[in-house]
Order: sequence, then C-alpha cells, then structure tokens
Amino acid sequence: MTSKKKAELPYHIFWFRRDLRLNDNIGLQKALLSGKPVLPIFIFDSEILSELPKDDSRVHFIFQTLEYINLSLQEKGSGLMVYQGKPIEIWKSIIKEHNIAQVSYNKDYEPYARKRDLTIEKLLNDNRIEFISYKDQVIFEEGEILKKDLKPYTVFTPYSKKWFIKLEEGEYLKVHKNNWENLAKINSNITTLESYGFEASGIKVKEINFKHVDHYHDIRDFPAMDATTYLSPHLRFGTISIRELVKQLLKTSPSLLNEIIWREFFMQILFHFPKVVSHNFKAKYDAVNWRNHEGEFEKWCQGKTGYPMVDAGMRQLNETGYMHNRVRMICAGFLCKHLLIDWRWGESYFAKKLLDYELSSNNGNWQWAAGTGCDAAPYFRIFNPSEQLKKFDKNLEYVRKWIPEYDDFSYPEPMVEHKIARERALAAYKLIL
Repeated sequence: MTSKKKAELPYHIFWFRRDLRLNDNIGLQKALLSGKPVLPIFIFDSEILSELPKDDSRVHFIFQTLEYINLSLQEKGSGLMVYQGKPIEIWKSIIKEHNIAQVSYNKDYEPYARKRDLTIEKLLNDNRIEFISYKDQVIFEEGEILKKDLKPYTVFTPYSKKWFIKLEEGEYLKVHKNNWENLAKINSNITTLESYGFEASGIKVKEINFKHVDHYHDIRDFPAMDATTYLSPHLRFGTISIRELVKQLLKTSPSLLNEIIWREFFMQILFHFPKVVSHNFKAKYDAVNWRNHEGEFEKWCQGKTGYPMVDAGMRQLNETGYMHNRVRMICAGFLCKHLLIDWRWGESYFAKKLLDYELSSNNGNWQWAAGTGCDAAPYFRIFNPSEQLKKFDKNLEYVRKWIPEYDDFSYPEPMVEHKIARERALAAYKLIL
C-alpha cells in the first residue's frame, strides 16, 4: 500500500454514468449520506468510444456536461475525477491509488452495462470494497411491474395501466436532496475534449423546451411546428431527473407522460428478453425474406427516396441528430415495408445518428415499425408516405425546410410506387404466416 493510500480516509466513490446531474441523483445522494468523503468520478469507456467518430456529438455533449458538473463541485470545495480506458483497468488503477470502502452507482439496464458491472463488482468485492447499486433513471425497473404470474408484460396497454396503479402505492416521485458536507476535497483532473481523443461537434444537443408541453397532444404530429421538447437526449444522459419530470407531466401533459411509460416498457423488454438486440421478438418473423438492396438503403440514408416526408426526416437526422417522432415512424415504416430492408439496418443507422439514441427504445420502435416486435404494428399496417405528408405537412413547410431542391427538377421521382411496394410487402409477410 502506498503512503498516499495509507494517509487517506477511506473514500466512498460515486461513479457517474447515465446520470449526469447533481440534483435528485439517488446514487450520489446515498453516497453523501454514508459519512465517508465522497469522491465523484466518470469513466470515458473505450469499449464504447472506440466505435464512434472523433466528432461524435454525444461525446461532446457528455464532456460539456462533465465540465459543468465539475464547476459546480468546485464551488463546493471538491471536483470531478475523469478517466479514459477500459473500465476494468481503470478500476484496478483506482484501487491501487486510493483507499476505498464503498462504490455507489445508478443501475443501467442494457446488456453491455450489466455485463460490465458484474465484472467490476467481482473486482471490487475481491478487494473487500462494496459495490452498491440504486435505481435512478426509471420510475419502475424490470421487476416492479409484473403480471399476476410474475412474468413481464409484453403488451403496452396493460403494462401502462399497472404502471399508474403502482405509482399510487408509494413515494416513487420523491425528490432527493444532497448533503454536500461529505464531498472529498480534491482537485479535478479533467482536461480538454481533445485530450480524450475527440473533437468538438457541429451538432448540438438543444436545451429542453417545455413551452408547448400543455398542448403536446394537439400538436405532436406536425413537424413543421417545431413544438418538440428536445427532452430525450437529456433523459438518455440523465441531465434531468425522471422523478421531477414525471411530477411535472402528471400535471401538464398525459400524452407526453405516455411516451415516458413507453420508454420504461421497452427497457424492461430489453432486460427480460435481451435477444431482441439482434433477433426479432416474434421468432416467426426470422423467416422474412428481406430484399436488403444496398443502393436503395443508401438512398434512404441520404434522404433521396423521392418521398418528401421520408427525405425531410432523414436529412433532419443527418444534419441535426434529431428527427420528429411522427416522421421517425414514417421513415422506419418506409424502409421495412416499402423497401423490404431489414429493420436492423435502419436501427443501426439511427444508433449512429440520433442524439437521443437509447438501445431499448430504438430497438423497440424499429421492431414496432417492422411488425416483428412484442407489441408491434401488424404486418399489414403500411403507411402511405404521401398521405402522411398531406395530413401532417400539407403546406410543405417541413419538407421545404429540409429539402431546398424540392421545387426543382433535381428532386428525384419516388423510387418505388406505393401500391406496388405495399403488395410486395404483404406478399413477403404472408409467406411466413
């Protein structure tokens, strides 16, 4: 044991992950109540970052948020320690450097995170260090909303009803206050974004906008209105408290609250049925004979299909990292049903581009669009993108914003006729049913 380690009081480390805020952070609050000096850390996980471009907008946002957290901690006489590398190796070096009694963290429910955390838990336990988990990013996690036979729900409506019943049974929306006295007196080691191997991105995460939340139900389907809350990236990275959010939405917007419940529904589906990451929830759809035409997929990615609502959505995604929810449904349905391209191709593309990318929701919604998921649109529901355009952007405001050449001869003709595409999709699905 080094002399530095001998001289230290035993730390209680709090590990920031998908909970990048100081307010109402359950794991952090519990650590601060432990009576031990709390050392806050964050790890840039090279296992994840190695697959991302150097100017990834999400990494840039994470870094900016860490800088803000560090400044706030410095005002309280502490700071944030930031590391980069494989988590297991980082933890080995932290154990060597510091005297640690306990480590607290907020749970993550994705397969990679669960596997990683089990590995870290074994390492810490082998070194007689407690590894303590807390529920923070959801109101209800995987074992709290179950059917009478204790099996998970696979249909949203009964899950949602049970969700509300459960909410009335306890103090699930209690907001947790921090006692800052136990923060460790340290100097942060945070440097620059470039020092972690990344560059500033031109795509920015927008601030949350609750301006239109009271009217969300009435205006949610019209992309030209730009009435989006821009909430989802903040939920993804935990810069907003789920408890504070739900308390607000119970008063202001039941429709938007419904979207939060969908998020938790898909999270528990992923937890209980991890096969959905790479397989259809409904195994019979494994037999679908996808066309998987690479040239057509590339046109879809670029927003050059000749269907304005699809193209506007894909260009918005490519340029901003956002896509309106109604338009996501149209774009996803077009890829799967009109082009008969495997939903996994589209899911992977969205994963690279979306600022709010969350595995469970992205996977669940793509399988919904393809008709292969647990609570999916039936295979015969095939949206007509032209009719969707007439309903939700009849004045072409959204289309013209993202497709400047729309009124020129250079804009392409539709790459496939809707009636033909619909019949082709129905035939492909019927073959396996």
